Amino acid sequence: MKIGKIPENVLKRSVFKQIHTKREEVILGAGVGEDCAAIKLSEDEMFVISTDPVTGTATDIGHLAIHITLNDLASSGAEPVGVMLTLLLPEQAQEADLKKMMGQIEQACAQAKVQIMGGHTEVTRAVSQPVVNVCGVGKVKASKLISTAGARPGDDILASKWIGLEGTSIIAKEKEQELSQHYSPKLVQKAQKFDQYLSVLPEAAVAVKSGVSAMHDVTEGGIFGALWELAESSGVGLEIDLKKIPVKQETIEVCEFFGINPYELISSGCMLMASPDGNTLLRELDKAGVHASLIGKATAGNDRVLLNQEERRFLEPPKTDELYRVL
Repeated sequence: MKIGKIPENVLKRSVFKQIHTKREEVILGAGVGEDCAAIKLSEDEMFVISTDPVTGTATDIGHLAIHITLNDLASSGAEPVGVMLTLLLPEQAQEADLKKMMGQIEQACAQAKVQIMGGHTEVTRAVSQPVVNVCGVGKVKASKLISTAGARPGDDILASKWIGLEGTSIIAKEKEQELSQHYSPKLVQKAQKFDQYLSVLPEAAVAVKSGVSAMHDVTEGGIFGALWELAESSGVGLEIDLKKIPVKQETIEVCEFFGINPYELISSGCMLMASPDGNTLLRELDKAGVHASLIGKATAGNDRVLLNQEERRFLEPPKTDELYRVL
């Protein structure tokens, strides 16, 4: 495709025709020449807005981009309503690539009942692979807003599903040939399918109803980075049992093969939750079919401690994600 804004006929054919999910709150949505979206909310509800780009991989970029932003909204207790997209394509991109990407995006939005409200699509020499930036808009009752800063000393710390899901899936897809020379096709294929677990909307909904203190979705920097950010934002210490952090065997195998740390690997699909009654929250998550683990407690002071049997060591601020060492 030629550099510059996508032609109107391509926009209509390969972008707008892929958008089917609608929300009654969205008064003004995507259309030719429309630069804004409009949403109507009631007096006791708040807008929640989040934005995130996907730059580390082009594999299934449409699905990833939507899940990452919707997870951010969910971690605040908000119900996602719509998204605004910025799609930047390299000069060698074909219209079929754009159509496929939009199909992925609409599929992820339809699963979450979220409307694509508008955005911008462009071919540019500034990128060598597709870049998708998503701005998500959600709504939440004023009394139900949750922040990362809400954890208090004595709160139980829980992690939903397993760490490393996103990173494992990306690596298994991008490095399939290398992994297949050392592992069975079954293991590699199972790792590739971890992207089915990337949404944290179900556990967020349960947590909000159960009176959770704080939530933080685990993304770049992995579980270690997310624990640090939760503690730093809340002004609390932590005592975390390393052995209780949930991780799948496929993630361990992939990380060992490439010599990377699964605890510092991008982990969308895992939600950190602080709760004054972690056991009750665990039971409610189990009723909803969500796997979760109680991994430690928030403490007074600033010590953020990892316990591994008799060993004690301190958490450090987030580092560059391990995914970039592989890709």
